[in-house]
Amino acid sequence: MVPLTDAQRIGLGLVGFGIFFILFGVLLYFDSVLLAFGNILFLCGLVFIIGFRRTFTFFFQRPKLKGSSFFLGGVVIVLMRWPLLGMLLEAYGFVTLSRSFFPVAFGYLGTLGSIPLLSKLWQKLGDTGSVV
Repeated sequence: MVPLTDAQRIGLGLVGFGIFFILFGVLLYFDSVLLAFGNILFLCGLVFIIGFRRTFTFFFQRPKLKGSSFFLGGVVIVLMRWPLLGMLLEAYGFVTLSRSFFPVAFGYLGTLGSIPLLSKLWQKLGDTGSVV
């Protein structure tokens, strides 16, 4: 397990609360205050976890500038109390920012079938034999 500093622990808490408020804001029909609070907590937590310089270089790399502008623009639009449009822009920006990460994640998910316990579970689920 990787040891975490106190600032990183605070950052994990902030990111967790930020995700909670974002999900709660979406559940309450895009409540703009909860979404804005969640966005602010999430971004502050990211700064606490990886540091200000790394956060800045992550968002403002030349290949990621389009995704960053959509994501941060969505945050600004949510803060201006247009939550639906802001969350759509944020979602597009998030997908654009993490586009290079998706092949790695899907490759990892493909290797989960080689774990003995999970492979037995997949075999049992596949051999249900139901007629439905």
